[in-house]
Amino acid sequence: MSSQLNRDLENLETKQTTLFDLTFRDSEGRIVIAQMPNLPLLTALAAALLQAVLPSGNFQTALTLVAFGAFFTWAWQELFEGVNYFRRSLGLMGLVSAIALGLHVS
Repeated sequence: MSSQLNRDLENLETKQTTLFDLTFRDSEGRIVIAQMPNLPLLTALAAALLQAVLPSGNFQTALTLVAFGAFFTWAWQELFEGVNYFRRSLGLMGLVSAIALGLHVS
């Protein structure tokens, strides 16, 4: 009986989560650094590209707001729902960048 307890204790000790695991692995143990873009990020990229192509005017201003809102949404989601610390830090950097660029533009 104590032999089984010792083996269980050893298994628990070997499965300790490291800082690397917390930073780069998801809940299934896979390393996640990049992933397919989600809808807010795709929307932000499309709006930014259209904004660069179109001449200035009301439509470009609307695209600026859409791009900012979509990028802000992506960063917020990554910050609070990211699969690991690396993805959450990307969200934090994106959120700070979006706010700083928004303040700089206005």
